[in-house]
Amino acid sequence: MRLGIDTQKLPEFLKRGPLASLDHVKELDLDGLFFPTVLDMNPTLDAGALRDIRAKADELGLYLESGVGKINPYCSAEAPEFRSIGGGDIILGFTRMIEANVAIGCRELWVSPGNFKSEYPGRLANDRFRTDVTWDEQLLAIEKVLLKLAPVARANGVHLNMETHDEITSFEILRLIEKVGEDCMGVVFDTANGLQRAEHPVFAAKRVAPYVRQTHVKDAYVGRAPGGFDFQTRPVGGGIVDFDTIIPILAKANPDLNLSLEVAASVADKPRKANPRQCIQLEDPIWRAGHPDLTGEEQDAYIALVDAYEKRVKSGEVPNWEAYEATQYGYPTYEHQTYGYDQAVAFIRNSARHVRTICAEHGILLSPNLANQQAA
Repeated sequence: MRLGIDTQKLPEFLKRGPLASLDHVKELDLDGLFFPTVLDMNPTLDAGALRDIRAKADELGLYLESGVGKINPYCSAEAPEFRSIGGGDIILGFTRMIEANVAIGCRELWVSPGNFKSEYPGRLANDRFRTDVTWDEQLLAIEKVLLKLAPVARANGVHLNMETHDEITSFEILRLIEKVGEDCMGVVFDTANGLQRAEHPVFAAKRVAPYVRQTHVKDAYVGRAPGGFDFQTRPVGGGIVDFDTIIPILAKANPDLNLSLEVAASVADKPRKANPRQCIQLEDPIWRAGHPDLTGEEQDAYIALVDAYEKRVKSGEVPNWEAYEATQYGYPTYEHQTYGYDQAVAFIRNSARHVRTICAEHGILLSPNLANQQAA
């Protein structure tokens, strides 16, 4: 296994650009870079520019992962670049992106089913609870897009890997794989996102492990708040996700899997904001009815996980919501100092250290960079 990072969470990615960011990743002793879409490498799909990125990654011994984008037609207007690259045809745009990825050896490709919109309150921030179109209608539309892209994926030998994103459940992803075909579809397992659907991370990992081809590695604090439970990103190892159990599950299913950090560390490109109140309304009848696959057993395990962390908060072992935000996400704040580049790098390094420790304890084969860090 190798440990890298998603470009969205790499400090100064937009400032440095793709090529210099590969050098940056190497300086951080990480093993690769996950671009959400190939357009994040080059917005015009310039073949020469893409080859240069591939060559630089190879030169540095880094993995390169990429994707296609958010394929929910009801969200398409929010990402006009996908339609633009297809000359007005979004399916053609996705096709061109698949082909551009394949040309540089990227065949495991991220796709996502929606967006989180922090300007809306509670569950309405999530596309799952849109009031103009039902989630079932959105899932059907996503399925139709995947079925249109499936022949392209098969012809190019790629998998379109659906992320366990904020709005979709692991159960729904597995049903999509069954309908579209596991020969051209897989999973990007985000270790924390399922918490927003009240899924226990270990239960979810066991469900999707056979299909996981890419990852987003992050952790979170989930605790009781007015209206339900809220979600706050924490460094890997600092939240409620049990990586000691999950990483071996993933490694057993796919020993060559890359682990890409998606810790909230962007600063210059995306200044940090106070934690949005995401409100997991587990006790609300409308919210609960929207999760028919969630069993009583898993719900009880989820609540037990939350309660165990809350005990650590009450004991003062870990900071609560407000204290964590007031100290700029766990780092002391003074009049002249806020959460900046150095703190972001520390966030990444602390997260990486936790993953490396677990890999070492379980005898999971590490890449050279990881092995060197362990020795150090």
